[in-house]
Amino acid sequence: MTVEGERKNREPVSPGPLAEDRRSVDWRDTPGRTDPMVSRLTTVIGGPVGRHAMIGRTRFFTPVRAMLLLAVVFLAFGWFTKAACIQQAPMGPDGAPGLDWSNNRQYVAMCYSDIVPLYGAERLSEGAFPYKTSWEEPGPDGQMQTRYMEYPVVAGMYQYASMRIAKAWDATPWLPGGLQVAIYFNVVAWGLALAWLATVWATAMSAGRRVWDAALVAASPLVIVHAFTNFDALTTAFAAGGLLAWARRRPVLAGVLLGLGAATKLYPLLLLGPLFVLCLRTGKLRPFAKTAGATAATWLVVNLPIMLLYPAGWAEFFRLNSDRGADPDSIYNVLRSFVGWPNWAPSTLNLVSLVLFAAACAGIGLVALTAPRRPRLAQLCFLVVAAFLLTNKVWSPQYSLWLVPLAVLAIPHRRALLAWMTVDALVWVPRMYYYLGPAEKGLPEQWFTATVFLRDVAVVALCAAVLWQIRRPVKDPVRYGFIDDPVGGVLDQAPDHPPSWLPDRLRPSHQRVGKRKSSKWTTVTGRLRVLGSEGK
Repeated sequence: MTVEGERKNREPVSPGPLAEDRRSVDWRDTPGRTDPMVSRLTTVIGGPVGRHAMIGRTRFFTPVRAMLLLAVVFLAFGWFTKAACIQQAPMGPDGAPGLDWSNNRQYVAMCYSDIVPLYGAERLSEGAFPYKTSWEEPGPDGQMQTRYMEYPVVAGMYQYASMRIAKAWDATPWLPGGLQVAIYFNVVAWGLALAWLATVWATAMSAGRRVWDAALVAASPLVIVHAFTNFDALTTAFAAGGLLAWARRRPVLAGVLLGLGAATKLYPLLLLGPLFVLCLRTGKLRPFAKTAGATAATWLVVNLPIMLLYPAGWAEFFRLNSDRGADPDSIYNVLRSFVGWPNWAPSTLNLVSLVLFAAACAGIGLVALTAPRRPRLAQLCFLVVAAFLLTNKVWSPQYSLWLVPLAVLAIPHRRALLAWMTVDALVWVPRMYYYLGPAEKGLPEQWFTATVFLRDVAVVALCAAVLWQIRRPVKDPVRYGFIDDPVGGVLDQAPDHPPSWLPDRLRPSHQRVGKRKSSKWTTVTGRLRVLGSEGK
């Protein structure tokens, strides 16, 4: 045997082709080595990963499974923060057990959840079918009005299915007993926890080489506070799943998931705007048409039976949102609390918020079409949803969950994201003590609205960071080597090819008349593509 053959026999055999393994430490982002904050945190478990570690070879305890386990821990924390509001006490006649919300427990213990009072308010406790059953209650003007289930169809039917499970549980003698509303809350919470785990999984699978960014979805402070405040975890699961389906080039499935999300809460429809603009810039309108068509068809199929059978109940969601005034968490209420205006009627407020949001979307679209390099899909989705929340008259506290997966995919700066999430979660404290009221030694309104203003400033700062990176794509840590847009799907690595009818001022800056010279970024990416084709 030759000396060369003996040397080869002595070399260790790799369990896989290292040169082609994209999961190696040089390809996958390792926060313990690249992020100072994470690096300091890893000292608890022995420090950051070594330079010669074979990343991606663990068969069982993968990053995704580790993050799902982390999410379970934070969801458990979230359940415990709400547990005080499902305690029972001898509140009824003759000492019968009842829900103990005495002495404003829901605010003092900061455990308030819409799920608990809605069980009675929506007549679910009576076994009523949503959208069919109505009741009378005083309106804002003091006049009696007819009310129905106030949620879109998927959210309403989820509540109905959870109610049927809770009643069946309560009627089974060999199962642990309790107040029916407490059983109902736990059934709802179980489904919401699964939905948030799906959100974590879909975000991690969409993150590409920066898979550990999704740990901020699993361990967000907002999960502790708002995972079980309302039903929004269902919507984030559909929206995150729709983005993952688009990333995997399955536009019809993406449309189905976005349609289901829109039938739960309307915000997933906002994601179609960034998709349209980016597909317009690259000339790939056919995949967008498939997604938009599937979204519309799914939404219609889900809504049509309720729409035809119970039109008044189906329209309640739209009527209520049209007639309501400024939410306590909205920027309009912040201005009113400090300067005394605006005191607009709901119709005026609707028009103002619509005009402001349309203007923000127009600005985002202009940036997306004219930027030197096509923005990433997650960046535009975050900007659009953030603009909607900032300009809308309603920002219920749990709506902040909408931003969490989008922010993690759009903004590769963990410390900034954690700072915003912490500020946003802490708004819950003055909110609860403001609701407590002055008679119960609650906080003045300005203490609460001041924290809302700080949250809005934090969101605006994140938007500014996204815009800065859109204008300077070479500074974007998500783009690495041949990686362009992990969530882009058919848009990933797609060259700019806007349709001929698009005005010159709406074209990428390097394609305008008189400015046909390639930009620095397009020159670099063009060379990379050539090198990649030569390597093949």
